[in-house]
Amino acid sequence: MLTIGCHLSSSKGYLAMGKEAVNINANTFQFFTRNPRGGNAKELNPADINAFLTYAEEHNICKILAHAPYTLNACAADAHLRDFARRTMEDDLRRMEFTPGNCYNFHPGSHVKQGAETGIAYIADMLNQILKPEQHTTVLLETMSGKGSEVGRSFEELREILDRVSLSEHMGVCLDTCHVWDGGYDIVSHLDEVLHEFDQVIGLQRLKAVHLNDSLNPLGSHKDRHAKIGEGQIGKEALIRIINHPALRDLPFYLETPNDLDGYAAEISLLRENYQKERL
Repeated sequence: MLTIGCHLSSSKGYLAMGKEAVNINANTFQFFTRNPRGGNAKELNPADINAFLTYAEEHNICKILAHAPYTLNACAADAHLRDFARRTMEDDLRRMEFTPGNCYNFHPGSHVKQGAETGIAYIADMLNQILKPEQHTTVLLETMSGKGSEVGRSFEELREILDRVSLSEHMGVCLDTCHVWDGGYDIVSHLDEVLHEFDQVIGLQRLKAVHLNDSLNPLGSHKDRHAKIGEGQIGKEALIRIINHPALRDLPFYLETPNDLDGYAAEISLLRENYQKERL
């Protein structure tokens, strides 16, 4: 079965997100842990969480993905900004334990003229401070498009971070189709080769989730502009090949396309119609 969802607003709570997902024929979803610009998170509601967990089991909702605020920068030059990222992510992981067995995704950050090696060292240091042996959440590094001084523009940079994390069994990668395309990985004409390279550098066992997005920009643009499925430079056919690829088809897919709920419902329907029920 295709596991697919989209980004939903967490403002009304877990149960509301679960019901919205079911209403658009999704069986997973992504949400921000707090305002995407950062700041304090809403107080957790144990009754809402328990109701969601029951509802999720009844409706086969699986592998929800929490997304850290975009503004967090674990490798900023300013120590106060790095500390803010650490404290925020540490709090997020504490909160994620109320919905165990899911994933938490974050953008590695921007090194801001310090150099990628310094940025990688800062990110790994933060992860070594916040990861706990007993946690039930897998933390995902997201592949980035390489705009500005972003860390994570290549598989090699992500591997360097993973290699420096002591509790690396709690780590994985989220592959964003728009980001890797904009970063120079040709997933349209050379998907097999890109996945082989990912496997050689990082290992496909580390790949835990896919952000399924089209891109407004051409290959290697390093810009990061998401487009609706079939309305960008990647194209519908290539994205359908991605959801059906033997190395990817059993992963959860999360749409981050510029849509409202009706638009997400249409994309989910399109992708379900083109998902091969039998393995290729």
